[in-house]
Amino acid sequence: MTTDPTLERWRLVLGEPGESVLNGEKLSGAGAARDAALDWLYGRDEGLRKRGIRGGAGPSVLNTVDWLNDIARLFPKETIERLQRDAVEKYEIHDVVTNPAVLETITPNQTLLKAVLRTKHLMNPEVLRLARRIVEAVVRELMEKLRADIRTSFSGSRSRRPSRFRQARNFDVKRTIRDNLGHYQPGERRVLIETPYFFSRTRRHLEQWQVILLVDQSGSMTDSVIHSAVTAGCLWGLPGIKTHLVAFDTEVVDLTSEVDDPVELLMKVQLGGGTNITRAVQYGSGLIENPRRSIFVLISDFYEGGDPHHLVRLVGNLVDQGTKVFCLAALDMDANPDYDAHTAQRFANVGAAVGAMTPGELAAFVAEHVNR
Repeated sequence: MTTDPTLERWRLVLGEPGESVLNGEKLSGAGAARDAALDWLYGRDEGLRKRGIRGGAGPSVLNTVDWLNDIARLFPKETIERLQRDAVEKYEIHDVVTNPAVLETITPNQTLLKAVLRTKHLMNPEVLRLARRIVEAVVRELMEKLRADIRTSFSGSRSRRPSRFRQARNFDVKRTIRDNLGHYQPGERRVLIETPYFFSRTRRHLEQWQVILLVDQSGSMTDSVIHSAVTAGCLWGLPGIKTHLVAFDTEVVDLTSEVDDPVELLMKVQLGGGTNITRAVQYGSGLIENPRRSIFVLISDFYEGGDPHHLVRLVGNLVDQGTKVFCLAALDMDANPDYDAHTAQRFANVGAAVGAMTPGELAAFVAEHVNR
């Protein structure tokens, strides 16, 4: 008799203590394998054991490599990433990203990238070389996605003037149909296009702008550090933009020289420590060459470990001198903001724009001002 799939899912959620939901039936072969994989991870959670939610019959003989291979075979991609995230972040199973045998075979994803950045100080040179593969693969994927947004933002506005350059994205559908209606074929119910028309794209002359990104690299800011490195890399080299990237915790590190290589940049970031936003804003203010041609972006959770009153005054001074100041709340990989609302409100009170933006939205914001 086949086990009811719904009851089997409940049994997997509850673990062995939920055996009664099966009404005397046994888990299927695949179900038993999934249960073993889940117990390998969640069976070590004493809180779940005490509440009788999970708990196997004994210690599993699986090692980390076997477990990773099993979950890749047994679960969909979204579940795999959740299990890997819990293994690294909740149960601190660091050999997921420090074991050479794992690193040689594991499929890179953003959860593993974060884990590499947090544990790379534990790795010997050979392991670090293998871990770099994860960083390179995920950064490449993120940059490909963001570059598409940036190309759209910086491509210029379309003009009604005809263009000699025939590109599909500039095809003028309305004019082409209107001017070719004389070639309409009633029997075939279609218009024969004798002369296609295309828009031209116009772009204003771009004066030099500075974009200064200050990104908090304290322990809770891993996602924002990744976003900022990728964003800065995509902005680097665009006409009319001079990009700076500064990372900070209690110290300040200018990473501008590494912006053209986000992989190398991320491998040099040292996550952790406290937060001194005031010191970072003071440093970033000193980089400004022309206040009215500068976009100053502070990416942080705004939990200041220094002097919050001095910090708010510095932000107000930047606004007063004509700099466009944007204070962005930290975002995780799911784009959920996390920040000190009180400090954010104080920034808004002195004229700074405060909000939460994805990397693509930030690029569009920069393009809007640079292309004016």
